[in-house]
Amino acid sequence: MKLSVVVPVYNEEKTVREILDRVVRAPLPEGISELELVVVDDASTDSTAEVLRGYQLPGDVSRPTTMTVRRHEKNAGKAAALATGFALATGDVILVQDADLEYDPQDYPVLLGPILAGKADVVYGSRFLSGPHRVLFFWHYVGNKLLTTISNMFTDLNLSDMETCYKVFTREVKEKLRITSKRFGFEPEFTARVARMGVRIYEVPISYHGRTYAEGKKIGWKDGFEAIWCILKYNLWDRG
Repeated sequence: MKLSVVVPVYNEEKTVREILDRVVRAPLPEGISELELVVVDDASTDSTAEVLRGYQLPGDVSRPTTMTVRRHEKNAGKAAALATGFALATGDVILVQDADLEYDPQDYPVLLGPILAGKADVVYGSRFLSGPHRVLFFWHYVGNKLLTTISNMFTDLNLSDMETCYKVFTREVKEKLRITSKRFGFEPEFTARVARMGVRIYEVPISYHGRTYAEGKKIGWKDGFEAIWCILKYNLWDRG
């Protein structure tokens, strides 16, 4: 079985090389025999593109591993980068991985477990299910819980972390999935669309090493309002 890891990247010159190394060397459970990296550079303005052009897969990796890199000529947002990556992904299972080192590929076995066991079609990696995490912003935590609660009210799911980066799903789900949002609207749009598919959804605990704005965190309060709009849009109007 092939795992496709889709990595949207924007201005991550300091971390993208390390995250790719971590992904390539991540432990994979029995049943995953091949790894595909799909990296989408969303028109970075720093040296991310140069880092990606010079990156080579480590030579000490025994499993078959391939890497595809695409670049947007204009910045279109995280959701648009993921839509590009999903279109390129050829794996049996697709996993979303941010490039900022907040999420640890060492959690891949936990994330993949319910799908490989035949119990789930979609898996969310929750930062709020007792996994180890860096202690940071109280109001970010409140904001995340509020957005998850509003989303749950419309989808009738009982997720604890709708806004998590770690979303894993089967190729069958990918083939039914349509993503039209841009920036950070992906999380509520994805959740609304898979909820209507009626697929089996699991949550598992993950570790989380959040970063500060000084360390490069990009999401802000404006993105929270965008997420609320997307929750309403993709649950009430854009339901195709």
